[in-house]
Amino acid sequence: MAIRKRLWLSVAITLQIIGCGPADQNGKTPPPLAVGVVEVQRQDVPLFVELVGTTMGAQDVPIRARVEGFLETMNFREGGFVSKGDLLYTIDALPFQAKLVEAQSKLATAQTNLVKASSDLARIKPLAEMDAVSQQDLDGAVAMEAAGRSSVRAAEAAVQLAEIDMSYTRLIAPIDGLIGLSKARPGEFVGRDPNPVVLNTLSDIDPIRVRFSIAEREYLEFARTYMKDKERGDVADNRSRDLVLLLADGSEHTELGSVIASAQAIDPDTGTYTIEASFPNPQKLVLPGQFARVRAPHTTLKGALVVPRRAVNEIQGLFQIFVVADGNTIEVREVTTGPIVGNLMVIENGVSDGETIVLEGLQKVREGMVVAPRPATTTSSPARQM
Repeated sequence: MAIRKRLWLSVAITLQIIGCGPADQNGKTPPPLAVGVVEVQRQDVPLFVELVGTTMGAQDVPIRARVEGFLETMNFREGGFVSKGDLLYTIDALPFQAKLVEAQSKLATAQTNLVKASSDLARIKPLAEMDAVSQQDLDGAVAMEAAGRSSVRAAEAAVQLAEIDMSYTRLIAPIDGLIGLSKARPGEFVGRDPNPVVLNTLSDIDPIRVRFSIAEREYLEFARTYMKDKERGDVADNRSRDLVLLLADGSEHTELGSVIASAQAIDPDTGTYTIEASFPNPQKLVLPGQFARVRAPHTTLKGALVVPRRAVNEIQGLFQIFVVADGNTIEVREVTTGPIVGNLMVIENGVSDGETIVLEGLQKVREGMVVAPRPATTTSSPARQM
């Protein structure tokens, strides 16, 4: 009997607890859970692709030793900026001065010989007209005068070549730009392998270029999109065609860029198409040789359904959205998702334009629960708030 009484007492207590339902200690039913909501909307969604590339200067000019000799001076700070016309290196000029003097001496000799040949021709020509000398003597004088003129021209060319070689002993900056580390130091013999021929590289880094490649299939998609934009007249002023440069640390370059050059053919070995883009680089932050990614516009989804990414709940590969249905009742919807753009996710089916979805309080809501919807307080999504 004692056991039976304790059993009935336990059942009574259990029924009392169940009967209390969600009431609090005072016997009152708590208010519905407040949740932040937004409204599903349609909008045009631009899609982008990210392409891997390498940065390079607008001009990357190798500084070459065009004559052989011992490097005498290095007249710049490595890693600094130089101006067009600045002296960069000097090479021992004594051997070239000697060659120039030799060429000038030969020119003087040729000019002297020409003067003598011209004088002889001037004296013989009137005598030949009077038959005082033979025609053979006249022909010889004419030939000597012509040979003298040729010798002078050859000597002048030799002097000019010696002067050019002499000028190559002073290496001048051909452009404004950033100069790198020198591959040779004063005292080294340069200008002939295996010694350095390319002494340095000078780069114009404003603007900076990025060279990247796209697959043949991507090229066709881009080309078709471009042709459609051109037919609509959107190519010239379409700012969505601007490119974004993503640096190695994930940050975005402050300036937008555009395509300025491309290959004339698909590379048959790799099946890729090479493109170059240009980006202003006024702060000189981006240097040649950096790893970079280019975010390029691909296409635009017209009138796509979009929701904030954090409104979508993923469970074992299935995507769900909590919809506030009639009577503020929570309804769980399985949805098919599309591309993700920034903080937005495209929904292909499962919800409709204008429906209200839960954005805040997702961890607390359940199927069939009655909630108190309120506009979401914070959202980085451009979706309309309730």
